[in-house]
Amino acid sequence: MKATTKLRQMLNSNDMVVAPFVLNALHAKIAESVGFQAVYMTGAGTAAERGFPDVGLLTMTEMVANAKYIANAVDIPVICDSDTGYGNPLNVMRSVQEYEAAGVAAIHLEDQVFPKKCGFFEGKQVTPVEDHVQKIRAALDARKDPDFVIIARCDAYAVTGWEDTIRRCKAYVEAGADVVFVDGIKSDEDIRKLRQGHGRPAPNITICGSTIWLIYQQVKESFEELKATGAVDPKRFATRWDVASLLGLGEIYELERKYGVSDTVPTNV
Repeated sequence: MKATTKLRQMLNSNDMVVAPFVLNALHAKIAESVGFQAVYMTGAGTAAERGFPDVGLLTMTEMVANAKYIANAVDIPVICDSDTGYGNPLNVMRSVQEYEAAGVAAIHLEDQVFPKKCGFFEGKQVTPVEDHVQKIRAALDARKDPDFVIIARCDAYAVTGWEDTIRRCKAYVEAGADVVFVDGIKSDEDIRKLRQGHGRPAPNITICGSTIWLIYQQVKESFEELKATGAVDPKRFATRWDVASLLGLGEIYELERKYGVSDTVPTNV
């Protein structure tokens, strides 16, 4: 079954699905191996892996490249941050085409001014609502697979307030967005008000963004221990073979045997 169809089935089910943030293909494979049904490629994490804060410095090409590695690595649906679509509605159309070709199941498009910022950073601004409506329309026209999910992310809550957020969500639903994602929701009551405000059920897929901070803290503590003592407690480690197995080393060995691949240097060349 296509990843897009799997995601559609999840959205139409009554079960809650948790999609943890992943920064790269290895993290996605770990999430899949422990039983998660979907993953969410974080834009902040993708930027962080390249040494940048989440302030719109990465290009569409860099984001799609990471998305393709992740989607190729797992069989579960991959939902991706697509920032603001990297320009006007025509840029959005190309972004949809590139993400869809990369094999992901969904993208979200933010109604921020480009270059965007992380939703928790100072200085965030939002575009006029009609500008984002046009982007949503362009995204829907660009997709080839009708199961490819277009998520309209609204960043207005922290900028222009709740009433404007509801107004925008209604407009995005009317434009055809499959899902509306409001950044900055603070409580269950907010979710109830949002659902009543735009008339569409709240999605049953929730994202978990703690991955980045967990990795930061664990690696930092390990490096501090290494610097202070010259070694790291072995209890912190998995093994080389744990990781290699997850990445498919066993399958590589099987293929080498099947096709007669040898690690010796040929003598007849």
